[in-house]
Amino acid sequence: MAFIDNYDFENLIDEGKRLVIEELGSQLEDWPHPVCLCNDCIVDMAGMALNHLPPRYHCSLLGGLYAADLEDMIYRKKLKKAVAHAIKRVSENPAHD
Repeated sequence: MAFIDNYDFENLIDEGKRLVIEELGSQLEDWPHPVCLCNDCIVDMAGMALNHLPPRYHCSLLGGLYAADLEDMIYRKKLKKAVAHAIKRVSENPAHD
């Protein structure tokens, strides 16, 4: 039996993912240039932004509450910058024609 089959990893959550998706939606509403909104480009943007941010994992309800408290100004500033960078990069170089 494989290691992964012995444990339940369903509750291991990266709170940063939720925050990136929310910020991505917010910034795309006001983005001044045309952007492809296909699934591939949106997921690429989210992945690129997450790769530029420290993870915010939790695995319990209390961990989720703690992670929510960590939404400080420094992380928010990094988050906004990472999402803007990802939108710009992917919109300039989409993974499709």
